[in-house]
Amino acid sequence: MNFVKAVQVLADAGVEFVIIGGWSAILNGSSYVTNDLDLCYARQPDNLRRLAGALAPFHPRPRGFPPELPFLWDEVTLSNGTIFTLSTDLGVIDLMAEVAGLGDFEQVREGSVQVHAFDRDVRTLDLPSLIKSKRAAGREKDLRILPELEGLAEAGDRE
Repeated sequence: MNFVKAVQVLADAGVEFVIIGGWSAILNGSSYVTNDLDLCYARQPDNLRRLAGALAPFHPRPRGFPPELPFLWDEVTLSNGTIFTLSTDLGVIDLMAEVAGLGDFEQVREGSVQVHAFDRDVRTLDLPSLIKSKRAAGREKDLRILPELEGLAEAGDRE
């Protein structure tokens, strides 16, 4: 898994995205370990074109999709869906046009901060937005990390 390269490739291509999920928790100081990269992406046609082009060299395919079935990765495919759970040569990348509890890309972007990570300036959810999204998702793995995230938020409030 090469998430550093994945983020660099997307950032260098000018893709508009916000890091969400486990990597956002890590970037906010969590000790969480994750095996995928979750991103919320802008759905404007130019951004979809940049996103499709940036990931194309890394052979994205829907996770669990039978290898014998054809799959075309391009901006049209991206425009026809909102959630893509992909296996790529760089690792597992999940793309979401909306985030539970937060809304679409513009709303997610409003709840994000710019950080220097992966040797690039990128956006990730701020702690309050990350906590809100984890609570709204309501999955066991999301609820399990809430106490740590809330502790980090409380410690940040005291500084």
